[in-house]
Amino acid sequence: MAYHHGDLATALVEAAVELSRDGGPDAVTIREATRRAGVSPNAAYRHFPNRAALLDATAAAIQQGLAASMTDPPAASPREDLRRIGRAYVDFALEEPGWFAVVFFGARRPDPAAVGEAPAFLALTAALDALVAEGALDPARQDDAAWACWATVHGFAELCLHGPLAHVPRAEQRRRGDVAIRAVIAGVTR
Repeated sequence: MAYHHGDLATALVEAAVELSRDGGPDAVTIREATRRAGVSPNAAYRHFPNRAALLDATAAAIQQGLAASMTDPPAASPREDLRRIGRAYVDFALEEPGWFAVVFFGARRPDPAAVGEAPAFLALTAALDALVAEGALDPARQDDAAWACWATVHGFAELCLHGPLAHVPRAEQRRRGDVAIRAVIAGVTR
């Protein structure tokens, strides 16, 4: 992808997204992103003052894709929607570990307030809103339910990527992931 004119910031983020796909956050450098965009490294500094800023923009772009995979297509019921969102999260982590690492282990660890505004977390809270609307979740428990759901799928993904489930066949990882997701949904909707 050679940049010729237009939106250099977008071209640099696209290059960084591709770099991080296989190499995670360590593969993202301003020098390599600008090389792929066909500009000098100095050109990037007009848009990104440092590598951390480029990684933040890359993580935001990846988060948009993750959120889209979590919400498309809509499910038939709020519980099914929540199950599909959890599975999409785990599938994303297992299929795109480089991107998963950029989003959660890039330049900075996201703080709880920033997480609350992240597209993937907003998809989760929207599904929980639907459970509240149908009376399956007490509104007073919604915030705790969001963190419990996220901790379950994120922790399970980490077990599959870097823990004792790393060498388990993908089909078995998915089966066990589905069990964990169903369990957390049952727990938050009691």
